[in-house]
Amino acid sequence: MIDVTKIRHDFPILDQKVNDEPLTYFDNAATSQTPLPVLNTVRDFYLHDRANVHRGVHTLAERATSQYEAARAKVAHFINADSADEIVFDRSTTEGLNMVARAFGDQVVRAGDEIVLSIMEHHSNLVPWQELAKRTGAHLRYIELNDHQELDMQSVQKSIGPHTKIVAITAASNVLGVLNPVKDIAKLAHQYGAYVVVDGAQLIGHYPVDVQEMGADFFAFSGHKMLAPTGIGAVYGRQDLWQIARPVQFGGEMIADVQREYTTFKKAPLGFEAGTPNIGGAIALCAAIDYLTNLGMDQVAKREAELADYLLPQIKAVPQLHLYGPQDHHTGVFAFNLGQLHPHDLATGLDMEGVAVRAGHHCAQPLMAALHTTATARASLAFYNTKEECDRFINALKVVGSFFNELE
Repeated sequence: MIDVTKIRHDFPILDQKVNDEPLTYFDNAATSQTPLPVLNTVRDFYLHDRANVHRGVHTLAERATSQYEAARAKVAHFINADSADEIVFDRSTTEGLNMVARAFGDQVVRAGDEIVLSIMEHHSNLVPWQELAKRTGAHLRYIELNDHQELDMQSVQKSIGPHTKIVAITAASNVLGVLNPVKDIAKLAHQYGAYVVVDGAQLIGHYPVDVQEMGADFFAFSGHKMLAPTGIGAVYGRQDLWQIARPVQFGGEMIADVQREYTTFKKAPLGFEAGTPNIGGAIALCAAIDYLTNLGMDQVAKREAELADYLLPQIKAVPQLHLYGPQDHHTGVFAFNLGQLHPHDLATGLDMEGVAVRAGHHCAQPLMAALHTTATARASLAFYNTKEECDRFINALKVVGSFFNELE
């Protein structure tokens, strides 16, 4: 069991006031907070071991390289990759998905092939595939929602077929508060010889991840969604598929040999990490994984499920509030609108009450169109949140709603 009172001491940012109100940080789907043990690890690296990796033979360089590669191994173990060589460090989920679309997609997708997406995809797992389709003459197909605003499995069956080359799917929606049946979708896709690319941004740091069990051929995620700093992420790819892919950035680190007329490249992962990487970020990601592992990912998932189950009936009971996604169960992500209030006005009003939420289209405009709206507010939970904060959020919703109603 997670001792929330104890672990909140690791997150001093949460112990402050915003607009003279206690901070309630409910924007965890955008970025999580970073605990002191992770920050201290980064500080120690910059104070004692800062040097470039893979290049020097002096002591600091060797220490930095050792920590950087230990982080790669830690990531591989955390998501149950078969080998550390299947992990390529990058800046973010966005960069990872773009890398896969360019480095791998360009090698395997041809005119007439089909790329299957879900309508709930974040733009980072949609636009790169649109661009790939333009480059190659492939066709896009979309998996639609059912009446509960979850993936329609009949649509899955209709969308994936003998012409499917890529299936790009989010493991968890950043809007609808749903987990997608990636394993079932991957099984169907593999029956047709298609490759499965998983956006893991909203899954990592909240649930246990096993890329082999889910059937992912590629899996991308960001460190800042799972307690690490911004600017570090990773993409997993099966070793045999990295051999098919071609590097898309060129320069230092990633070359094997350069002659006047040609260059040969290193194999994955280094062949896909051009230039000096975010060494401190990778080391911080390693520390974040240690922090989550010490808590236990099963316990993290259980804690967040308890908070979501506590909040769901309360948020549905708020007058004039419309909640998107399934109405009987939810992950810790709640997208909603309140009466006729614009989500930005609602978010600003909540901020005046000390409550931090996100407002906008959440980089999911095709989904917004399917939901017949242009934007929503979004509250999102993490294991370090509390039921008291949930109560504070509900009270703030009522205060803001009453305030704007009085102005009408």
